[in-house]
Amino acid sequence: MPGFDLSPIWYPLLFLAGLAGGLVDTVAGGGGLITVPVLLSLGLPVPVALGTNKFQASFGSVSAAVHYARAGVVDVRRCVTGIGCTLVGAVGGALTVRAIDPAFLGRLVPWLLAGLVVFMFFRPRPADQDHPPRLGEGIFYTVFGLTLGFYDGFFGPGTGTFWTMALVLVQGRNFVGATGTTKVMNATSNVASLAVFAAGGLFVLPAVLVMAAGQLLGARAGARLVVRRGARFVQPLFLTMACVVILRLLWVNYGQP
Repeated sequence: MPGFDLSPIWYPLLFLAGLAGGLVDTVAGGGGLITVPVLLSLGLPVPVALGTNKFQASFGSVSAAVHYARAGVVDVRRCVTGIGCTLVGAVGGALTVRAIDPAFLGRLVPWLLAGLVVFMFFRPRPADQDHPPRLGEGIFYTVFGLTLGFYDGFFGPGTGTFWTMALVLVQGRNFVGATGTTKVMNATSNVASLAVFAAGGLFVLPAVLVMAAGQLLGARAGARLVVRRGARFVQPLFLTMACVVILRLLWVNYGQP
């Protein structure tokens, strides 16, 4: 699989996918619902598609984490346990991807995407204020760091949403504080799993660079859109698109003789 390449004719599509993914991730979370299916639809093997997506997503997550830390939204010192457990989980998830039969991954991914769409559709509304936590920080970061870190290393789309919901519902964080912590955890799992994918050459560098440029622009546009229109304006659009792509992937992996 290393050395897989894409024709330059697809670069405009990849740029638009990165743009849409960055916008959606900023507005409502789940930008990987756009970028991963697009990479898969271009014929990339599943491990290469996941590695390429992880690479381009790292640009946005690291930048956002640094921004939130500098703005004082998140205290990184309180996240040390979570960072360590997330790193371990992400490396384990990425190594699992490298060890599994790509054909099996191809059949599994549509169902993971479908489950994520259902969750995104029915997810609860985040809180605006802090509430008493239901778990101590040490236990919380150990459990969710290992599990969500593994998920992000193994698959990825929607990890930020899962982190935010867990921080709000279990730790009682307000939405802004939960978002800042989420970006730190996202950056950790992205970089950790990226190292595993990169070591195996499981990425397409030109696609990474094109999508990263689109993602950075999309993130800026998404921040403006949140202020003007709110997240509800964008979420139905990417959920609809994700459903269409899922049906296509199911047909490719199950419907053809």
